[in-house]
Amino acid sequence: MGYSREVYDAAMAELNRRRTRAEGEAQERRAAFYALFPRAREIQGELAHLAAGTAKAVFGGNGAAQAMERLRDKSLALQKERESLLQQAGLEKDALKPAYTCGKCQDTGFIDGRMCNCLKGLLRQEAYRRLNEMTPLTLSGFEQFDLRYYSDRGEGDQLSPRAHMEQVLAFCRQYAEKFSLHSESLLFQGRTGLGKTHLSLAIAREAIQKGYGVVYGSVQNFVTALEKERFGRDGGEDRQDTNQMLLHCDLLILDDLGTEFSTAFVTTALYNIINTRLMAEKPTVISTNLSMKELLDRYGERMVSRMIGGYQRILFAGRDVRQLKNMERERSREGL
Repeated sequence: MGYSREVYDAAMAELNRRRTRAEGEAQERRAAFYALFPRAREIQGELAHLAAGTAKAVFGGNGAAQAMERLRDKSLALQKERESLLQQAGLEKDALKPAYTCGKCQDTGFIDGRMCNCLKGLLRQEAYRRLNEMTPLTLSGFEQFDLRYYSDRGEGDQLSPRAHMEQVLAFCRQYAEKFSLHSESLLFQGRTGLGKTHLSLAIAREAIQKGYGVVYGSVQNFVTALEKERFGRDGGEDRQDTNQMLLHCDLLILDDLGTEFSTAFVTTALYNIINTRLMAEKPTVISTNLSMKELLDRYGERMVSRMIGGYQRILFAGRDVRQLKNMERERSREGL
């Protein structure tokens, strides 16, 4: 999964906390048990000595089989004696072992080199938490997309803004439901306040819940991070490689293209991200307030032609929903 390094590090840190806690609590239980039954500590030492003896017996030549059998019988007798002491202490047979949150991987996150489901779950939770810090995802689901704010009056034979946005909403729902690593890239276009960010976040929410690594943010924030890393202005040795994160995440959502400060470096960086992800068939969702002509004037034919050829354009219609909601709140307050 293409999660950012920050998300991955946070998930691994949680696993380390779980493992450290489980092993620390097991150590405390052993210390209390040995204090109550000193014989138990002796048994542990004898078992360790027998384990070393078994390893030697394997290469003992003649009589090795008999020696190993004697060692095994002795080990079983010691284990039985220890179980008896545990019963006297009112403890379960495995009470001296760490009680890991995940018994499959013992809170390491991996089983035979493959990522455990517990780590996958932590990655999803952390990605969701970080995205939710930027904007409440519970308020940005498909269910919260309110079509009442779009006019149901069309001009001539054209669809009304509401009917048009019903189609946009349905398309985005289906896109999220069927999302995969090879889903098409989308270009959301329309004036400010028409719901582009809302539906971008709704798609992000569904993709995260499916277990995909989503990176979401404004273009301005990303290019600022890229500039700091490129020109060494962040002052950190372990700085996050933003460019690699943007190139390799499962789903990249770039919000507000066109609001960033324009430089030759920014244009080149954006082209590289868009082109590289298209070549790798990695889905990207871009939202912008700019028309195609404005995009062409700002970024040039090379970048815009890649977007035209590789992105599904989704046009947003209507009046500024944020303004309409503010007006509605004002009227509500005046009526109090």
